Amino acid sequence: MSAAIRHNRWWIYQRERFPVFGNGLLIAAFSFSAVSFSTLLRTPAQAAVELPPLPAFAVALITAFLFFLQLRIADEFKDFDEDSRYRPYRPVPRGLIKLRELAVVGLLAGFLQLVAGLLLNPALLGILLTVWLYLALMSKEFFVRDWIKRRPVTYLWTHMLIMPLIDFYATACDWLPATGKPPSGLFWFLMVSFFNGVVIEIGRKLRAPQDEEPGVDTYTALWGRKAALAAWFGALAFTAFSAVMAAHRIGFSSVVLSVLLVLLLPALLLCRRFARTPDSRLGKLFELYSGLWTLLMYLSLGIIPLAWRLATTAAGG
Repeated sequence: MSAAIRHNRWWIYQRERFPVFGNGLLIAAFSFSAVSFSTLLRTPAQAAVELPPLPAFAVALITAFLFFLQLRIADEFKDFDEDSRYRPYRPVPRGLIKLRELAVVGLLAGFLQLVAGLLLNPALLGILLTVWLYLALMSKEFFVRDWIKRRPVTYLWTHMLIMPLIDFYATACDWLPATGKPPSGLFWFLMVSFFNGVVIEIGRKLRAPQDEEPGVDTYTALWGRKAALAAWFGALAFTAFSAVMAAHRIGFSSVVLSVLLVLLLPALLLCRRFARTPDSRLGKLFELYSGLWTLLMYLSLGIIPLAWRLATTAAGG
């Protein structure tokens, strides 16, 4: 390993396995929208809404970002043998970063999460421990690795349950210090998180035939191209339904429905074209579109309606 690579190896690692800026944008939208949505839910439509405290936003963002980093680190551990066999070009198998170094990063992340939560509200500790416990079970494949790997649908939904758990923590940064209990209607926002996770997970594993790799369980390889495309678009539809239901609870359903209808049409066209002509360029668009969908979804459910309510409040005052 050259001196230049040794000096920049963590930068190389994040670029290849956890792009800070790309992931950070989605996680910021995820976190800010969670806090904003919780604030809107617990504020009656006729009442003046207030901007959530900055510490609530900060703790939600920091903790969520570190949760997703821990998910990446957990994947490095559980997939190490397969990566070494089938994907030796990845940073850990090729020796750029060692597993014990990632373990230290994961533990430091946990310490920061603990301190941030305790400073905001000690009652957050219970939710934090729940997310950690589920993450630990995921990292061990729930102690049924071979069984669950043979059942891709079960594997998918059990691993995506971490998303609403993280989202629940992020929303709790608002409602727990304010009222001590979750606001009514939060369920639909958590469902949005679950199905958005499914959209991203399937979207990043849709491949053209020439891009399939030995040992990589893509959904196009597992289910066939048409079934995988139907699953991805179905996840979009379920996310849209959950989002409209969530938006209805904050009086923003017409806007969210309009945005999602506009987004669903090009997604359908992309699926139809890829089903007929599965080339590499089209295959790469699914992951990009999944990220765009998720970003706009969270913006339209939390940040934009909160900004609208704040502007309406200011104009009325």
